[in-house]
Amino acid sequence: MRGNDLQQAEMWSYVSPEERVPHYHPLRPLRAMTDEALQQLQSRFNKLYARNGRPSIAPEKLLRALLLQALYSVRSERMLMEQLNYNVLFRWFVGLNMDDPIWDVTVFTKNRERLLAGDIAEAFFQAVLQQARERNLLSDEHFTVDGTLLEAWASVKSYQRKDVNNGVPPGDPGNATVDFYGEKRSNETHQSKTDPDAKMARKGKGKEAKLSYNGNLLVENRHGLIVNSEVFEANGTAERDAALVMLEQIPGTKQVTVGGDKAYDTADFVAECRNLKGHAARGSKSGATRWECD
Repeated sequence: MRGNDLQQAEMWSYVSPEERVPHYHPLRPLRAMTDEALQQLQSRFNKLYARNGRPSIAPEKLLRALLLQALYSVRSERMLMEQLNYNVLFRWFVGLNMDDPIWDVTVFTKNRERLLAGDIAEAFFQAVLQQARERNLLSDEHFTVDGTLLEAWASVKSYQRKDVNNGVPPGDPGNATVDFYGEKRSNETHQSKTDPDAKMARKGKGKEAKLSYNGNLLVENRHGLIVNSEVFEANGTAERDAALVMLEQIPGTKQVTVGGDKAYDTADFVAECRNLKGHAARGSKSGATRWECD
């Protein structure tokens, strides 16, 4: 028998977001780890907020929302608020009921800045990392370093000469037309007017140059968990510079091995490894390089 295509909305609903999310969904164990880490940060949260006044967005909900933004590559906080409005999975993970209102994006951004200024994001990362240490999931001997370009939120049109004050054309104020034809541009002579720290860089030969930063990770090799991260200017040597910074922060004095692709296989980098840890041996095979550092 054919069912009827009824469009009338129900007045009441007795199904919670918890019942909508399957028990085998990969976000369930992640939510448990997140809640455990957030519980350890309660004293830090209390120091950031006044005892009286209008309640703001709960920092626990805000951090869960930011984690979802990273996991699902939501490219803006405005789109994140849109997802939270109708995505039941997102509501469940953040801790919102079906009828809870969604925050204004400006309020969300201001509260996020407060947490970042208080180094809460770093403390949250370290709390999650501590859980992995307690479960003996981290290797303290074998690591891998890698880096990639992070595209900046700056338009290529903002990349203009440093010594020239380029005003906005009166006839085209919204999205001004810029003609770069025949102009040689480099990071020495040009800079983004909206994001001065972003540098023009490309991932490889023949690739398009974009305003970017350099993101770097240090990964332990036992379970492939990230144990450290650094963001540098995309200056051409940022990957090796960040790798040395992260290697220096490895606790202990025992011998460790660090692997990386051929971009790290330079005489200067190996020499710095020797100066940093006392000894380094390198070998290359299929573009991969490994160093043993004491």
